[in-house]
Amino acid sequence: MKNLLLLQEKSSARREQGLFVVEGRRELEHCIEAGYKVRTVFHCPEIALLSHSGLDPESLIIEIPSQLYRKIAYREGTEGIIAEVEARQTCLEDLVLSENPLIVVLEAVEKPGNLGAVLRSADAAGASAVIVCDPLTDIYNPNLIRASIGAVFTVPVVAASSAEVIAFLKERGIAILTAQLQDSELYYDTDMRRGIAIVMGTESTGLTQPWRQAADAHIRIPMLGRLDSLNVSVSAAILLFEAVRQRGAQM
Repeated sequence: MKNLLLLQEKSSARREQGLFVVEGRRELEHCIEAGYKVRTVFHCPEIALLSHSGLDPESLIIEIPSQLYRKIAYREGTEGIIAEVEARQTCLEDLVLSENPLIVVLEAVEKPGNLGAVLRSADAAGASAVIVCDPLTDIYNPNLIRASIGAVFTVPVVAASSAEVIAFLKERGIAILTAQLQDSELYYDTDMRRGIAIVMGTESTGLTQPWRQAADAHIRIPMLGRLDSLNVSVSAAILLFEAVRQRGAQM
């Protein structure tokens, strides 16, 4: 139980042990469907039933009373299920892309909640992958898993450096569309029917110069009010579904 709490709180512990925590029935189902191996399940039968479907026969199932479950639960209303799961290390070369992929690239994502929300939009839009250009990003952060409602398991997610990602996209002929205010055209005037990577930076400083220079097109969302930026997850949803609109039945 102490180790479970340690995995919830410390990214260093997750890296050292190769384990992370999934809380909630729906999130665990997506995790199992994605082929992850569940090491241990802490189950509170007073709160909910546990389906053994998809669980590895070697998975350890520990039943705990409700008062103890409430002490280890990361959030309320998670249906009495918390699991320790074996992490997987993926890289750019592991991505299996379609002929005209739709990729989201985030440079220096600021908050796990924002990345989780972007993943939900990416899942809804049928995106090929989400790439995070920040080696310090922990894709198994409990806040990220919670915010994504399990989309971190339904959309391929890879972390790499900006230089690596730019080279990866260029080698495959995937057009780089950078979201920026300067020297840009309206997003709906840009052809998104080809293989594209929609690239977004932080809300405070935007994208770094290497991305601006590598771009095949600079795009922007029209801002009609006094503010000059949107939350990155909102921007991602707008741009992703413009790609869906343009592609129509191709998606």
